[in-house]
Amino acid sequence: MRVGRLLPLLGALFALYIIWGSTYFVIRIGVESWPPLLMAGIRFSVAGLLMLGILLVRGHKLPALRPMLNAALLGFLLLAMGNGCVTVAEHQNVPSGIAAVMVATVPLFTLCFSRLFGIATRKLEWAGIAIGLSGIILLNSGGNLSGNPWGALMILAGSLTWAFGSVYGTRIELPQGLMAGAIEMLAAGLLLLLAAGISGEKLEHAPSLQGWLAVGYLAVFGSMIAISAYMYLIRTVTPALATSYAYVNPVVAVLLGTTFAGESLSPREWLALGVIILAVVLVTLGKSLFPDKPRVVPCKRAD
Repeated sequence: MRVGRLLPLLGALFALYIIWGSTYFVIRIGVESWPPLLMAGIRFSVAGLLMLGILLVRGHKLPALRPMLNAALLGFLLLAMGNGCVTVAEHQNVPSGIAAVMVATVPLFTLCFSRLFGIATRKLEWAGIAIGLSGIILLNSGGNLSGNPWGALMILAGSLTWAFGSVYGTRIELPQGLMAGAIEMLAAGLLLLLAAGISGEKLEHAPSLQGWLAVGYLAVFGSMIAISAYMYLIRTVTPALATSYAYVNPVVAVLLGTTFAGESLSPREWLALGVIILAVVLVTLGKSLFPDKPRVVPCKRAD
C-alpha cells in the first residue's frame, strides 16, 4: 500500500481506536461538573455547527428536505439516544470502562436487526450473539452494574437504538459525505438540549476547567474528527476493519479508567470483557476468519 493511502488509513484507525475509546473516560470527567444531557447537547451542537459551517464555506449545499430529515432521525437514534444514554449512565456512577464494555455489544444487536431487515446471517454469527449475551449476563450479575440496574438498562437501550439506526441508515436516503454527519450531530445536540430543559437540568455552579476541556475534546475530537474518520473508513476499507473499533474501544476505555480514574474491575467483569470481545470478533470478522465453503453446482448434461 502506498504511503499516500497508508497514512490516512492509520490516522483514521487511530481516531476510532484511541480517540473514540478515550471518550468514555472524558465523559466521566465532564459529568463531574456538567449535567449529563446539557453536556451532551452542547457537545453535539457545537460539533454539528462547526462541521456544517466548514462544509458551507467550502461550497457544499444544504441537502433536500427528505435526506435532511432522515439524517436528523439517525442523529436521534445514534447520538441523542445512543450517546446520551451512556452520558447519563456515567453521571449515575457507572464506570467508564464498564460503559464501554456494554456498548461493545452494538455489533451483536446490529446483526439481529439486520436479520429483521432480511439480510442473510450465518450460524457462526448467531453463535457470537449467544456468547455476547452470556457476557452481558455475566457483566450484570456482579460488581459495578449489579447495584446500578438503571444505569445498565440505559446503556443497553442506547446500544439497541445505535444498532437499529446503523442498520436503518443503510436503507434510507441520506445527505452525501460529511453533510450527513453534520446534520446528525446538530439534530442530536438540539434534541439533547431540549431534553435537558424539559428535565430541569441546570448548572448549579460554573464548570471546572477540566469540564470545559472535556466538552471541547468531545466536540472536536470525539465527534468531528472521529465521525469523519469512520465515514472515511466505511468508504475505503472492508466493513470488518471499519467496525473493528467495537472490540478495541472497551480495552482502551478500561485501561484509561483503571489507570487515571481509580476505577476497578472485578475478576468476573474482566472475564465478561473477554467474553464480549470474543463475541464481537466472531460477528465482525467471522466471514473473513471462517469463509463459507464454495458450493459446487453440477452442470446439466446437454442432450
